[in-house]
Amino acid sequence: MKKRITVLLIAVFMIITLIAGCGKAEAPTTGAVSVLRDEEFGNVYIEPTIDEFNAMGFSFGDSLNISFDNGKSFNDIPYYSGYYCPVGSMLACGYPGYPHVVIARNYGAGTWEEFEMTESSHVTVTLNEKGKYLAVQELYALQYSDDRSDYDSDIMFANFRAVKGGSVKENLIYRSASPCDNQHLRASCTNALAQEAGIRFVLNLSDNENKYTSYTEAEDFNSDYYDSLYRDGKVLLLGLNANYRADTFAKTISEALLTMAENSGPCLIHCVEGKDRTGFVCALILAISDATAQEIIDDYMITYYNYYGITKEKMPDRYAAVQGNVNDFIYFLCGAETGTPFDGLDLKKGAEDYLRLGGLDDDGINRIEAYLTGN
Repeated sequence: MKKRITVLLIAVFMIITLIAGCGKAEAPTTGAVSVLRDEEFGNVYIEPTIDEFNAMGFSFGDSLNISFDNGKSFNDIPYYSGYYCPVGSMLACGYPGYPHVVIARNYGAGTWEEFEMTESSHVTVTLNEKGKYLAVQELYALQYSDDRSDYDSDIMFANFRAVKGGSVKENLIYRSASPCDNQHLRASCTNALAQEAGIRFVLNLSDNENKYTSYTEAEDFNSDYYDSLYRDGKVLLLGLNANYRADTFAKTISEALLTMAENSGPCLIHCVEGKDRTGFVCALILAISDATAQEIIDDYMITYYNYYGITKEKMPDRYAAVQGNVNDFIYFLCGAETGTPFDGLDLKKGAEDYLRLGGLDDDGINRIEAYLTGN
């Protein structure tokens, strides 16, 4: 009888120990892994691919702790599938189509230099809290198709259109996805639309010489019209990141707009998707041209209708969330606090001040305005 009681007690103890052990399971972690430089934006990639990272037990909407081997560390960082956080805020992002999870600041300067990374640096990512930011992830979570058959037209697929608003001359400024970078399978389609529109000059916001050469050497390169413009010196490769608040961005784009004004149009402005870098530059152009805040917002939001089908009527919450991006453009240009009524803002003055920050004088600004409006 005593033996049976002893065995039973041991069994109960083992069960209690097992349950307690389950409750204390270690949080998912990458362990110390290498970092890679994101050459496009100057941010920190962690070495595992997005799929490998998620297979370790991480999910979009989780809260993460991040620790670098140089002593820098950050706790409670959201992990999203897109840049779903306020300007300047840090996040980990597994953006669809990119190879690695990036540690970045939304519309901020590159984190590689900020965190003093080297090729031998390592980072450890550990789960802080499961699903803490899931509500934000689910509200913002957007992913578009790279299959042309999923879109009603080539124009929607390529996110290609003339910029309209204020006094901008009709069919002078166009915006689109990339006609040369084919990572989203849109280059050939966008190239054809650029040729049809008679594009004569291009501001390529995202690429440098090395990246452009890699596109032309790829087997799927089929953008001869665009390449003919490039070979004629009609494509400016600006290689900008998304930090439109940086002095270097202001200087680069101000000089580029002045060069654009010295060439005949129509002009095409693009980055990779034609969303954010392109969105800011087009907002700047519209503001210079006496557009209203609503016209700037409307132009920006067409992109999200083209890619995701978002409208104010069908998806009011998502529409409002996305609109926050272009609202930030407007408030930044005007030096205004978030939430300031738009009707009290002088957008044109804000745009001109931005060009002055970029090094232009009144003569240069007037030449750009005259080019855009024909006056």
